Amino acid sequence: MDQDAATFERRNKLFMLLRERAFRRGRVVLASGKESDFYFDMKPAMLDPDGADLMADLILQELQGVTADAVGGLEMGAVPLIAPVAMKSPAHGRYLPGFFVRKAVKDHGTQKRVDGNDIKGKSVVILEDVTTTGASAMDAVKAVEAAGAQVTLVISILDRGEGAAALYAEAGVPFKSLFKAEEFLSDG
Repeated sequence: MDQDAATFERRNKLFMLLRERAFRRGRVVLASGKESDFYFDMKPAMLDPDGADLMADLILQELQGVTADAVGGLEMGAVPLIAPVAMKSPAHGRYLPGFFVRKAVKDHGTQKRVDGNDIKGKSVVILEDVTTTGASAMDAVKAVEAAGAQVTLVISILDRGEGAAALYAEAGVPFKSLFKAEEFLSDG
């Protein structure tokens, strides 16, 4: 099986897993404050061995040709993605240590907002589970830039299509997503 066929097969497997474990219909208030009649709770899929494996492989496939020294993102959504991507990166010909951005600095310990591996002077990719307006991952972008890193890409498992792409484009930050919400909505 060639690389494109293998990627297509893995993407289809992840789609089915997300449809079963992450996608829900019903009224909900999103992190952005918006109301919606559908929701993606990625945690069950990200913390599933098959889901973690598929997401990491597909993210690393998308990172081919992208300059990156590390991967990270905002707690909590990115944390379950960071470890499997970092762990599998050598098998994809990369060495990408992880880091995470705290929503707020702790009042004890190192008191770092960006924790994990040092990113100063490095090119980094921001991972996100679901993007709606893009504000959460943009918070991570600003924090890592303040820590001295350059963001080369924001990549989300799923983009709800509600402003994130426009926000990143306006900020000059490249953005990709593995899936778009409409793929799940049109599937019934």
